[in-house]
Amino acid sequence: MKIGILGAGFLGQAIATVAKRSGYEVMLSNSRSRDTLTDIAAGIGCHAGTAAEAAGFGEVVVVTVPFSRYRNLPAAQLAGKIVIDTCNYYPDRDGQIEVLDQYATTTSELIARHLSGARLVKAINAILAEDLVTDGRPPRAPDRRALPIAGDDAEARQVVAGILEQFGFDVVDTGRLSDSWRFERAKPAYCIRLDRAGLQEKLAAAQRQVELPHGSWRRGAQA
Repeated sequence: MKIGILGAGFLGQAIATVAKRSGYEVMLSNSRSRDTLTDIAAGIGCHAGTAAEAAGFGEVVVVTVPFSRYRNLPAAQLAGKIVIDTCNYYPDRDGQIEVLDQYATTTSELIARHLSGARLVKAINAILAEDLVTDGRPPRAPDRRALPIAGDDAEARQVVAGILEQFGFDVVDTGRLSDSWRFERAKPAYCIRLDRAGLQEKLAAAQRQVELPHGSWRRGAQA
């Protein structure tokens, strides 16, 4: 399977690393040019391309850009494709977005409206980049970490769950995009190391209008 990645920051590079390690063919891109990614791509062992090239290349396309830039995503080129949305809303970086501040929708629902023809799955947003590279474990390992996903297309969720299993993680399917708020920024499951049972517990404990202290997830509490 080919995976295109739109965004070459820390998380984009981490996804490229684990995808390549898991046997996928990968193209990494950014908003500048492929020339700026030559050394990074060579180090990972993946292709470098433009965003348009990566969107066309991937059977599955990962979006890992600052949330405020989601309207720049190439909707026409992503139509019909499974798109993994890793984006998180940080008001201090992205500016205040009223519908999110009022809990009227989710980040992924906004992106899904822009990418109206894509099969969007929220995933890989609730793990730090460095943890994605180091925390994968074989199936049934006692310390195997679990990651949440959500999406309105059941088949697309299954495909993404299979990719995460290949990356070395158990998967908890939370259902539709409207429920993806349960693992957005500052919720109990966000970027915390949890096994399947622990993740299910934290997802159930999430409250829509209650946020954890900023940065608390960087302490990486164990299940």
